[in-house]
Amino acid sequence: MLPFKLVYHDGYDLNLGSHVFPSQKYRLIRERLLAEGFAEESDFVEPLPASDEDILLVHQRGWVTRLKQGTLDAVELMKLEIPYSPEMVNAFWLAAGGTTLAARLALNDGVGFNIGGGFHHAFPGHGEGFCAIHDVAVAIRKLQQEKWIERAMVIDCDVHHGNGTAAIFASDPSVFTLSIHQWRNYPGIKPPSNIDVNLEDGVGDQEYLDLLRSACRKAFGEFHPQLVMYVAGADPYRGDQLGGLNLSMEGLKERDRLVLDFARENGAPAVVTFAGGYALRLEDTVTIHSNTVKAAAEVY
Repeated sequence: MLPFKLVYHDGYDLNLGSHVFPSQKYRLIRERLLAEGFAEESDFVEPLPASDEDILLVHQRGWVTRLKQGTLDAVELMKLEIPYSPEMVNAFWLAAGGTTLAARLALNDGVGFNIGGGFHHAFPGHGEGFCAIHDVAVAIRKLQQEKWIERAMVIDCDVHHGNGTAAIFASDPSVFTLSIHQWRNYPGIKPPSNIDVNLEDGVGDQEYLDLLRSACRKAFGEFHPQLVMYVAGADPYRGDQLGGLNLSMEGLKERDRLVLDFARENGAPAVVTFAGGYALRLEDTVTIHSNTVKAAAEVY
């Protein structure tokens, strides 16, 4: 039995078909962890979808209504870059509920996992880059509303800049945002985070880890979070179709240990969400995400 819970729902699959975003990966991660005997059925817990009221803590009512009614216009669909379906919408509500549940579990266990989520390109009034609802922001706002926390930190290690995160929390001193990402990659416009680490193409393990360690040291030196939201994208991997960095699988696992060590040493419970991963070989993405769970088991 793991020392923490893994939040998962079969409805996490966004029903995208043969899209570059393999949303079936969530089910495959669960199956891999069970098949390897690393996790047991009892380690998994199922979330409820976030309520509309919770979603509205972050998102504009018009956007929520258009999503639920299926009335997005052509420009909104183009920005979202995924096909519309009721299953897709349901998956985003489940992801937000899952990240909120993982955050509650983290406050009790020290760390919580959502085998999904990390949709960091979503803005209050529109979606971008495969992200319609910002589950991480919803979880932070929900726990703040309920007075479980006052201060949170987002550490975003997806290969793509967390533009939605930076925009949502731009004028909020209660949330500190850190994004380490490939500079010459999506999105074209990158609103400033509290700390942005802009990486050149082809950066490998050692340079990445040195820069991340320095950024985390600075972040925790300036801000004392009561909760850390870790966006653990698999796409800095050297075999990723939508990334241009050169990290190995072991480098990515060391990244996970580094972030979680910083959170634990600074007394901040950590919530892990998985975000992007588009390796040419789907099994590589599944391995990278599964290794994040294994890294957490080593740290905690």
